[in-house]
Amino acid sequence: MIVRHGVAVRLSVTSLNKEILGMDEFLVYAKILDGQGGARDISEAELSTWQPEQGLLWLHFDYSKPETLSWLEDHSGLDDIAISALVAEDTRPRATSHCGGLLMALRGVNMNPEADPEDMVSIRLFVHEHRIISSRKRQLLSVDDIVRSFKEGEGPETSSEFVAMLCDRLVRRMAGPIDNAEDKVDELEENLLSSARAKLRSELGQVRRQSIALRRYLAPQRDALSWVQSERLPWFGDDQRRHVREVSDRLAQYIETLDSIRERAAVSQEELVNQISEESNNRMYVLSIVSAIFLPLGFATGLLGINVGGIPGADNGDAFAIFIGILVAISGALLVFFRYKKWL
Repeated sequence: MIVRHGVAVRLSVTSLNKEILGMDEFLVYAKILDGQGGARDISEAELSTWQPEQGLLWLHFDYSKPETLSWLEDHSGLDDIAISALVAEDTRPRATSHCGGLLMALRGVNMNPEADPEDMVSIRLFVHEHRIISSRKRQLLSVDDIVRSFKEGEGPETSSEFVAMLCDRLVRRMAGPIDNAEDKVDELEENLLSSARAKLRSELGQVRRQSIALRRYLAPQRDALSWVQSERLPWFGDDQRRHVREVSDRLAQYIETLDSIRERAAVSQEELVNQISEESNNRMYVLSIVSAIFLPLGFATGLLGINVGGIPGADNGDAFAIFIGILVAISGALLVFFRYKKWL
């Protein structure tokens, strides 16, 4: 039983005994689990007369459709808090008990075509012993994995198994993008001395942004899974708690990997900046040495280049050669001095 607007409503029984029209537009999946790893699709007529004795009901909605909110308000029997959580536009991963059920918001990597994995897809759930209501906006392949497992007879048998399997599938699909990011950092570290600097800086920045974006949602999701395994809901079995704990530990490892990727990318960027700075300093140093050598030579040539009387050697045919010799001697002396000071 839940209380909505001060009126007691029985979950999933009388609230569904109504004619429901046009549900194909906003209802992605409507299934009854058989308790043996399988599930079957149900029609609108069967949904309107569903009873808990018939099996575990799973309804999966597209919350971006306005009809979803109308259906939840009119037919779900959920209170305003649960409905708002199921259709909220933006959420962070969390889990809490609500009206004897489990209210969750989770995230999975975006594996849709031409999408960035760090643009994570959210799924919202209200899970009860006899009923599961979930919602999403974009396709989530982890949910499709569960649907596929029903066809193979290896799907969840209870609502607690559904939660454990969904958490497991969400975390499993995170392995690919994280491993790719780690391999990318390895490659960039190896190419640090050989590849184009501008390209390396861009790719390192992209890896850092990706790891930060992934960690933004994985850290609170780990907290949500930790809460699920510690909360003592009567219908959530010990085996499922252990399963969620294993998933949470795996997720913690992924978060540590993301932290390592981010730090390694930051160190590589710093090394790249240091290399560029060192090369720039070396070039400036060479230019400074050249300037120091040519400064007295420029002074001497400038002084003798003035058009006034009394310039030494003006009437001597060997004066130019003598002057060139003096300049060469000055340059040689400066080079010897710089060598002695170990400036070269």
